[in-house]
Amino acid sequence: MRRAVGDARRVTEAASAPALAELDEAGLVEACLAGQPGAFDVIVERHRRSIYQLCYRFVGNHEDARDLSQDIFLRAYRGLGKFRGGSALSTWLYRIGINLCLNRVSRKTSPLESIDDQQHIDTHSESAPDRLLREERGAQVRKAIAMLPPKQRATLILRMYHELSHEEIAGVLGSSVGAVKANFFHALGNLRKQLGEGTV
Repeated sequence: MRRAVGDARRVTEAASAPALAELDEAGLVEACLAGQPGAFDVIVERHRRSIYQLCYRFVGNHEDARDLSQDIFLRAYRGLGKFRGGSALSTWLYRIGINLCLNRVSRKTSPLESIDDQQHIDTHSESAPDRLLREERGAQVRKAIAMLPPKQRATLILRMYHELSHEEIAGVLGSSVGAVKANFFHALGNLRKQLGEGTV
């Protein structure tokens, strides 16, 4: 009898608890901190693609980007108790990611690979010469971005590829909006110099 009542209570609690996938970021963080199984998996699933792309833009190859992504989520999991909710969870993850990526690229220069499969470019409709030109151009752009000073590179990647506002980037980098705008302006200028006018 007591066992049946306990089972019924667990079923009732499970039914009244909202599904993890329906929770907002604050709810997911709360569920994680309460030890609810699967809560952090939902966070990873929601942010996995954008974090991976951030890492790839910094390191230029898929293997390092995968490793960095895992490191970012591991650090986020361990440090989740420090997340205060003053900014979006994505901003906090980007902040962890930028710091790890900058540390990695300062230690290592990675070969540059294509990310066409990540961008879902339809290469079947391209002619062979067009595809070759696009790939060469993409490699030139990635190489030029890799040569930018760290803050300029971070600002450019977050603005151009992740479409964050200047205010959001300032939150990620812990700097002022004015500094972000200046870094973005200088990053574009440096890219133009490296790639030739009219390309950025």
